[in-house]
Amino acid sequence: MKGFEKKIEIEGREHVVKVIDGWAELKEGRGGRKLLRIRITAEVDGVRSDYEITYGRYGEINTAVGSAAARANAPGGREKDAERFSALIKALTGEEPGVYHMKDGRVIIKCYRKHLDGFARFAELAEAIEKWLEETSR
Repeated sequence: MKGFEKKIEIEGREHVVKVIDGWAELKEGRGGRKLLRIRITAEVDGVRSDYEITYGRYGEINTAVGSAAARANAPGGREKDAERFSALIKALTGEEPGVYHMKDGRVIIKCYRKHLDGFARFAELAEAIEKWLEETSR
């Protein structure tokens, strides 16, 4: 993952993604829920930032869903942060994430199992992802 570079296009705009570092860890959330936290330090379009996606299992079918929030204090605000975050995810996984604009102004980025499978191709993330999937499966 370190040193990964790729040009990616989203909605007609080209983005340059350079990954500096990345890791994943298992965490315990509220109520004892097992969570997977993926952290990536990257430069997207010349802006260096730390990105974090937290996966949990939800619903009757135990669906793996990752969630992140775009930051208002990032260069260009939430919209630009969400755009850069989306470019990073697409570059690493081959799939665009869902981007949702909330009524309160927040911008939420959602990733699903197909994204998790894409992240698992990287050695720095694979072991933690595999362990989390194993521990949270029914």
